[in-house]
Amino acid sequence: MIKLKLLPFCIVATVVVGCQQADNAQDTNNPLLSTYETPFQVPPFNKIKNEHFRPAFKVALEQHNQEIDAIVNDPQDPTFENTIVALENAGSVLGNVSRVFFNLNSAHTNDSIQAIAKDMAPVLSAHGDEISLNEKLFARVKKVYDGRTDLALDGEDTKLLEETYKSFVRSGANLSESDKETLKKINAELSVLTNDFGQNLLAETNAYELVVENEEDLAGLPDALKQAAADVAAEKGKKGKWVFTLQNPSVMPFLQYADNRALRKDIWDAYQLRGNNDNVNDNKKLLRKTANLRLEKAKLLGYSSHAAYVLEESMAENPTNVYALLNKIWTPALAKAQAEAADIQKEIEAQGGDFQVAPYDWRYYQEKIRKAKYALNEEEIKPYFSLAAVRQGAFETATKLFGLSFVALSNVPTYHEEVEVYEVKDGDGKHLGLLYADFFPRESKRGGAWMTSYRSQHTKAGERVAPVISIVCNFTKPVGDAPALLTFDEASTLFHEFGHALHGLLSDVKYRSLAGTSVSRDFVELPSQVMENWAAAPEVLKTYAKHYQTGEAIPDTLIAKMEQAGTFDQGFATVEYVAASLLDLDYHATTKPIEDDVNAFESAGMQKIGLIDAIIPRYRSTYFQHIFAGGYSAGYYAYIWAEVLDSDAFAAFKEKGLFDPATATSFRKHILEKGGTGNPAEMYRQFRGKDPDPVHLMKKRGLN
Repeated sequence: MIKLKLLPFCIVATVVVGCQQADNAQDTNNPLLSTYETPFQVPPFNKIKNEHFRPAFKVALEQHNQEIDAIVNDPQDPTFENTIVALENAGSVLGNVSRVFFNLNSAHTNDSIQAIAKDMAPVLSAHGDEISLNEKLFARVKKVYDGRTDLALDGEDTKLLEETYKSFVRSGANLSESDKETLKKINAELSVLTNDFGQNLLAETNAYELVVENEEDLAGLPDALKQAAADVAAEKGKKGKWVFTLQNPSVMPFLQYADNRALRKDIWDAYQLRGNNDNVNDNKKLLRKTANLRLEKAKLLGYSSHAAYVLEESMAENPTNVYALLNKIWTPALAKAQAEAADIQKEIEAQGGDFQVAPYDWRYYQEKIRKAKYALNEEEIKPYFSLAAVRQGAFETATKLFGLSFVALSNVPTYHEEVEVYEVKDGDGKHLGLLYADFFPRESKRGGAWMTSYRSQHTKAGERVAPVISIVCNFTKPVGDAPALLTFDEASTLFHEFGHALHGLLSDVKYRSLAGTSVSRDFVELPSQVMENWAAAPEVLKTYAKHYQTGEAIPDTLIAKMEQAGTFDQGFATVEYVAASLLDLDYHATTKPIEDDVNAFESAGMQKIGLIDAIIPRYRSTYFQHIFAGGYSAGYYAYIWAEVLDSDAFAAFKEKGLFDPATATSFRKHILEKGGTGNPAEMYRQFRGKDPDPVHLMKKRGLN
């Protein structure tokens, strides 16, 4: 997942931009405002304190206003350089402060940071509106845009001009004065609502504990999971007990292995009712208001729905095309899931159960069926997937594909002691960028996994400015004397986020707002998802999946079992994902305000598509952070849209060889280096030589 935090003109479409540090920033005693005297000019996390943020934002906003005023009041006629490029480079200090602050708010927050975030949300929204709705500024931009055919611009210059002009129009520059005021109010309210949604979800996740006092209630659980729960209990002052939380490395394996059905239901209910408990952290009214305000904004801007507004900028182009893809996949996926549910019901009855399969039963019984059908026990796999081995596997894959090398650094400041930092070098030894990696869950970190940046790649004075990229995950922590041992899903997630990181690291463009992951939502997941294919390839597994105790490579017999089970439970996986994607569209493709209670609205949508009772959407409404706090509104479908691309792209590698130099060079040149400087569909055709074929996706998921 790409981390989103939208701020005007210092933020690209998908990630926090690495805006250039200004030389004339004020208050040199504030580490956020002074020149970064650190290795590779990374943020001085060791010096930054919570009290630095408010004054830093104040100075940064004032300086950005001065820079905008200078553009607006330039006595020279507007040109590409004095208007478009000047606007691109404005807001450098605000970019620095915002990147550090919002990344900390996601990865290592506290009460003080959350309070600042709540206060700054409407301020930053208003600041953005003052820029995008500035008539004189837009007049200058429009004059350059209208005269573009007479300008000697290259492809990147033209793209920057087009995107700049379009951003003003899509932000309301052509609205009447009264409509502009309405838009400002909507934007301000939305900024607060999305911030509150995320804070409520974090609070709900942290509030729950399943405390187990009797060891017999742990029956079925792997020893490592029990030890981890004992460690958590000790940390929380409950030594001698076991504590399970709603962090994925705790709740999901509990649901997968715990024999105690009542406890599975307890933790499952807590998980699927987050934000839906009618308490101070309830998200129901908040998210409905968010959806309705987004609709109101879209109509104000001339669109029939929020989805129509968002998808105009995507490969899909409109909601009709998204529905067409999802419905094509839904029918065979639902049939497969129904067959899987029938198998589970047989397993329940074979064990003497007299109940119907419920959502908190699915993972438990599928694990038993997996073992019986494929002799595959996930606990048998995990010793081969230590975090260190998987990380090295990802690095070695990038080395073989692109010639990259990764050097661990110990002299770079980080925001938490668990964060790792690597210098990334190209095949010729040239510095490409820095990679931060933050792998383990904690109460100060939101759930999920994402990639973000502290500095986006760009060009200054003809020289490439190297990016600073970060990947943040929530993997199983080390237990006892053993290292962190990952499930294969977690290993795939590491490769996924690493793919996003490569997109940012290998970027080679002029303008930061077009760099790296600054592409359409349904194209941005291609570089990340294609990397997952290497994680599972047998010839790659043999090189990195090594037993943490013996160093022995994963045996062929185990790889064969993994391959045979490759499409196992894919009905469930596809259905829960597509259901969430359709739920997203239910909220955002509507042309009328939502008046129903959120639970009733969600239930009606799921009944309409025939979702079976044993499965719920991957994200229920009240904890659907992707769409209500994470920037994927009307865009959650993007993962499967991109899977059509990544399955087809990996087929190109399989045709020529997984590490074929020519294919890898083409992928780097046409996809990874180009950022948002071209049309995604055309960029893909330049790499592949043709449009993607969906048959590879259907085969991969076993739905054909």
